[in-house]
Amino acid sequence: MDSRGKHTDAWNDCLHIIGQIITPQEFETWFKRIRPVSLENAVLTVEVPSEFFMEYLESAYLDIIKKTLKRVIGGEARLKYSFRPVSSGQAMTVPASSGIAPTNRTISVGTYQQAGNPGALVYPGLTRIQIDPHLNPSYSFANLVEGACNTLARSAGRNIADAPGHTPFNPLFIFGGPGLGKTHVAQAIGLEIKEKFPELIVLYVTGNEFKNQYVHAVNVENKLNDFMAYYMKIDVLIVDDIQDLRGEGNQTAFFNIFNNLHQNGKQLVLTSDRAPVDLQNFEARLLSRFKWGLSVELLRPDFETRLAMLRSRCSREGVSISDDVLSYLAERVKTNFRELEGALISLIAHSTIAHTDCTVELAARITEKIVGEDVSTVTIEKVQTSVCDYFNITRDTLLSKSRKRQIVQARQIAMYLSRALIPNCSLATIGSEIGGKDHATVLHACSTVTDLMSTDRVFKKYVNDIKTMLTPSNR
Repeated sequence: MDSRGKHTDAWNDCLHIIGQIITPQEFETWFKRIRPVSLENAVLTVEVPSEFFMEYLESAYLDIIKKTLKRVIGGEARLKYSFRPVSSGQAMTVPASSGIAPTNRTISVGTYQQAGNPGALVYPGLTRIQIDPHLNPSYSFANLVEGACNTLARSAGRNIADAPGHTPFNPLFIFGGPGLGKTHVAQAIGLEIKEKFPELIVLYVTGNEFKNQYVHAVNVENKLNDFMAYYMKIDVLIVDDIQDLRGEGNQTAFFNIFNNLHQNGKQLVLTSDRAPVDLQNFEARLLSRFKWGLSVELLRPDFETRLAMLRSRCSREGVSISDDVLSYLAERVKTNFRELEGALISLIAHSTIAHTDCTVELAARITEKIVGEDVSTVTIEKVQTSVCDYFNITRDTLLSKSRKRQIVQARQIAMYLSRALIPNCSLATIGSEIGGKDHATVLHACSTVTDLMSTDRVFKKYVNDIKTMLTPSNR
């Protein structure tokens, strides 16, 4: 067989088999648009229209494709995808099933028990292990769109990646609401460190995973020492959602791990849905250590950043969508990157499956179903609007530096209600949205409102009236 036609013949044989397994509509939508590129050393490379197309094949048909490849090419058959981003003339090639994730070198970990059941992390007698960093290659700095909402976190992260453990940013504490990119920034730091310092041991773990590992370790006789020995070997420890680390025992373990790593020049990166000052049920000594380095908040992205993110993702997906449609999405979905990205992917999926263009009308239908505004959801903007309506003042007046008693009290009530009614809304976020106040000013305002409500019935009525405006179902 001519080597130039091997890939075509092999793929045609695969299509013949796959066509008998799936429906004609599925075959027409997802397989007619795939073009074979090459076949070398049992690796078949196929060209697909976009990254989204590749991700859908991975999620829906990968098992069928792999079994078919092994049947046609042999047991060593492997698959690679090729797609061409809109902004680049050079095609990108990606192995099937995710991409190439970084790995850590094998290290020695001492164990303290030679008999009994194996522990959560270390097996009796086993001294050489390889720790999976649990880093996702897609969470790179290259894929992180920079804006005013994340500039400081991104800059600090790059500085850390240049000299992990040897910057003033240790620990780096990243906080903010859901979907604002905390996990992306934290993992990007880990990925860049592995690229620059491959010999370092990097580990990404969630607070809940750490807690579960600790509980398992103490419930297996004499395994706490193994647990501690494991974590003492880490050079860069990234703990996502540290707010989940509740419980006296695991906080004590993490305190000792933190101290050991920090004192030995190791890097710690922590993320949370709230600022250190707002964390509940944490030991004071642990909270104080969270503040040793740099605490940085990720804010809601502005319109320009949201639009830039959409353009970047379109380029990665290999699709071209008009600015009118992207601007509509950026204007419609304001809360966070996760919802915005979800809306875009849904738009691309609907367009791909239905073989239609991505239009503003289609975008409107998608966003209505996915992120249609919930009128019951309280936001800082809604709180401020309700306060202004109640006291008959303008929003500019509320956000001004006026020291008139009525304006000051209105401003304090807005801060108090924002904190009381909006889950996981940090003091820093509230302050930034009400004239650039710091978290200490917001905390003082909340305390003042609480005190006045207990002593002034008229003032208490003001607060309760506005609260009823915002949460009418509680009447």
